[in-house]
Amino acid sequence: MSATGSTVRGTEAKGGAKAAANTAPKSVRRRNAGLGLIAWLAGILFVLPVLWMALTSLHSETDAATNPPSLAAPLTLDGYREFFGAGGGPSPWFSLANSLTASVVSTLFVLLLALPAAYALSIRPVRKWTDVLFFFLSTKMLPVVAGLLPIYLFAKNTGMLDNIWLLVILYTSMNLPIAVWMMQSFLAEVPTALIEAAQIDGARLPVILTRVVAPIAMPGIAATSLICFIFSWNEMLFARVLTGVIAQTAPVFLTGFITSQGLFLAKVCAASLVISLPVLAAGFAAQDKLVQGLSLGAVK
Repeated sequence: MSATGSTVRGTEAKGGAKAAANTAPKSVRRRNAGLGLIAWLAGILFVLPVLWMALTSLHSETDAATNPPSLAAPLTLDGYREFFGAGGGPSPWFSLANSLTASVVSTLFVLLLALPAAYALSIRPVRKWTDVLFFFLSTKMLPVVAGLLPIYLFAKNTGMLDNIWLLVILYTSMNLPIAVWMMQSFLAEVPTALIEAAQIDGARLPVILTRVVAPIAMPGIAATSLICFIFSWNEMLFARVLTGVIAQTAPVFLTGFITSQGLFLAKVCAASLVISLPVLAAGFAAQDKLVQGLSLGAVK
């Protein structure tokens, strides 16, 4: 009898929910439909340039340069073959490896430095911690080009030009203020009772950071890591000025396809699509953690 009663109550609850949905005001349903349509249009607007770039990369240079472009033009992989050096050009693998090294290593350094700093500013706040956060953020107010000449002279005098480790240091210093600012809000959501319990058990600070704080704040750490990786991967100004052949990154390699003679649109689109794939793959891999991390620091 109890099982039958619970089944009946469940059926009645579902019927009540459907009835409430059907009796919702028409104005609310129209508003929700309008918001959904706007969201779909905005999504299509953002995705359309990427789809157009992918389609252009599959055309020949002559078809890609037509105005207006021809959608019915025959498809070819010549742009990708030239990008990967099949036509006798330079191979992109070394530049891709440099970008991957600089982005991954600098992101790891940023996390190692930002996690203790964010812990000190959120869970164990220091005096005037808001001023400290503002100081971190103020370092991003200086235009990058304003510090380009001093950094170039320093790299030249120390023999660090065309060195991938110089980019690692620069990317770490560039992304560290943003990482500290983001992770401070994420770590503020960590329950202090767990940290106090770990301290009572005799856990020291490195153990607390790695075994208590980091697992709880993992969505925020993943979001911070992804943003730092994207910023490092896409950076081109320092890489263009401070590197040559040995430490050339993928964005700098991409600019080599833009010439003053001949057609290059299909090759540039193919190269841009390939170079964007690591960022897209990282975004899809960390999609769930990214959404949780972005909402973690916002919900109080």
